[in-house]
Amino acid sequence: MRRILSILALLSVLLLAGCATQKQGDILTTTLNAYSSTLRWGDFQSAAQFIDPEIREKHPLSALDIARYKQVKVSDYDDGNGPLPAGKGKVQQTVHISLVNIHTQTERSIVDHQIWQYDEKTKHWWLISGLPDITQD
Repeated sequence: MRRILSILALLSVLLLAGCATQKQGDILTTTLNAYSSTLRWGDFQSAAQFIDPEIREKHPLSALDIARYKQVKVSDYDDGNGPLPAGKGKVQQTVHISLVNIHTQTERSIVDHQIWQYDEKTKHWWLISGLPDITQD
């Protein structure tokens, strides 16, 4: 009887852990969809709100950064295969972003290597790699 109770206890712990992982995955999906939508609309200042608050405080967007982001429109955001595990509570994804310069109407593509980290306290995924570097050649 004790063995059956032990097995049931172990199964319930594993089930709860699985539920927590599923919830984390659901939150990640929601976060990545919101972030990609924000970038697709070209709202880089709002996209900055997805960056980990500590990182955002240490490295705020400069006036030059904001001016550069205002010079482009996002014409494509391709997240390819989606996020891949990158350690405990971390995922990474490579995104190809096509940008159109609003002054010259020329299009170019950049690669954004994103790293996202889960914060257990706030139950929130934060971007720790920063906004895309649109100055890439």
